[in-house]
Amino acid sequence: MALFTKATRVASSNNIAANVVRSFHASARRDFKVCVIGAAGGIGQPLSLLLKNSPLVTELSLYDVAPVTPGVAADLSHINTPAKVSGFAGDAKEMEAALKDCDVVVVPAGVPRKPGMTRDDLFNINAGIVSGIATAASKACPNASLCIISNPVNSTVPIVADTLKKLGTYNPKKLFGVTTLDVVRANTFVSADQGMDVSKTNVTVIGGHAGTTILPLLSHVAGADFSQASVEALTQRIMFGGDEVVQAKAGGGSATLSMAQAGAHFAVQVMRAKSGEKGIVECSYVESDVSPARFFSTPVELGVDGVEKVHPIPSMNDFETKKFNEMIGDLKAQIAKGEEFVAAK
Repeated sequence: MALFTKATRVASSNNIAANVVRSFHASARRDFKVCVIGAAGGIGQPLSLLLKNSPLVTELSLYDVAPVTPGVAADLSHINTPAKVSGFAGDAKEMEAALKDCDVVVVPAGVPRKPGMTRDDLFNINAGIVSGIATAASKACPNASLCIISNPVNSTVPIVADTLKKLGTYNPKKLFGVTTLDVVRANTFVSADQGMDVSKTNVTVIGGHAGTTILPLLSHVAGADFSQASVEALTQRIMFGGDEVVQAKAGGGSATLSMAQAGAHFAVQVMRAKSGEKGIVECSYVESDVSPARFFSTPVELGVDGVEKVHPIPSMNDFETKKFNEMIGDLKAQIAKGEEFVAAK
């Protein structure tokens, strides 16, 4: 990626899968209490499994409305890694107990997409869910880093932000929309198209986390030689990669395993940065002034206190500029939808 130096590229996510393994075995400077909200779901269970294997995690707290959650915690607690696991199920008081004094909170809670359902269709259900989670986190762990996976991310992150702002606990440096799955998919699809080593493929993906608001900057992929047809096909596939999974599961759900991998990777990167490691750069959907939209995903340098630096949008070619101009209006509208939900409460 031309935006960064060689040293920074090494520190960033050259390969998501390999980086998760490496970071799980990195020497930590401190330990963390992590909570997964929505831990009994299709994303939550594999995500919790991956986090249980991280030496950075001292305590893993699991919450879901589903009564099976303590059983998920008991199951994970039998794994021979140091993290202590606890499970909570039920009402808001149980959620607050799960969140108590957490350093990092990962939120895959919500209703998954079904065939024919857009992320926008999820809004009315998931908006209320994430607003409640933000309220509980404000009480129980106001200084935690919040990693939001719940869709539609373009709207749920503003909901969390403005709910926390109403409660007086909003810190924009500690709120992240997890768009890592878009990078995971881009790395996979691009390396296959180009015959490249996926462990050395690193695609910058900017914008949001829904359809045409997802913009891979293929012009920055080192060593690639794309035809225009490939650029258009890959861009479309990366934008709508989630639909492939929804359709392939034939009504059985959406992307869960790949999202769990991506979510675990991002959470671990946040913890590595919190422990004092330098030069950790990930694409994430955060509040910034780098675009006309209030929230935007671009490379973000992580630090001890969360967002250390939001990198500007990398240079774009004519094709990418056109896609950017086409999507920014939709992104702003989706952000406004979240803002209006909180304002109406």
